[in-house]
Amino acid sequence: MIELDHVLIAVSDLDAAAREVEQRHGLASVEGGRHQRLGTANRIVPLGETYLELVAVVDEAEAAQSGFGSWVSGGELPRLLGWCARTDDLDAVAGQLGLTIAEGARARPDGTTLRWRMAGLERSAEEPTLPFFIEWGAGTPYPGQALDQTGTIRELRLSVSEGSPQLRSVLVDETVLDPTLWA
Repeated sequence: MIELDHVLIAVSDLDAAAREVEQRHGLASVEGGRHQRLGTANRIVPLGETYLELVAVVDEAEAAQSGFGSWVSGGELPRLLGWCARTDDLDAVAGQLGLTIAEGARARPDGTTLRWRMAGLERSAEEPTLPFFIEWGAGTPYPGQALDQTGTIRELRLSVSEGSPQLRSVLVDETVLDPTLWA
């Protein structure tokens, strides 16, 4: 099964962005932590089965050496960065789409380490209408459930140009497993 996991928003200041989300939308956030070896950190706006990830560069030199850090810093801020689809079988998804799997981790402020595997991040950075995929590590607490809030992501709208009929079809059919999109 594949479903929306989270939406990423690149910001310059995590605390200021969190205050604005709470003031404008009444949604609290929690400190997420630092992404190991990426030069970035995040705050999580938990929404139950999904979440918003506010992400910022916290170490410019480290971010410059990482694809993800470069993606976060590469443009006007704040901006919608991308979206992530959750799966319970990343090996199958990555195999079908010819994507490489990478390990990811970050330590929460309470010392808990969250672990995941992901695939397709580089392709999503090139084409933000495409998701990247995540499979959470066994026993990892899901970030979307860090707070009890009433907000949710009901809909994710992507602007699809006329030159992308496959993506329009894939999104309408609620599947993102068309290998031609990642070619």
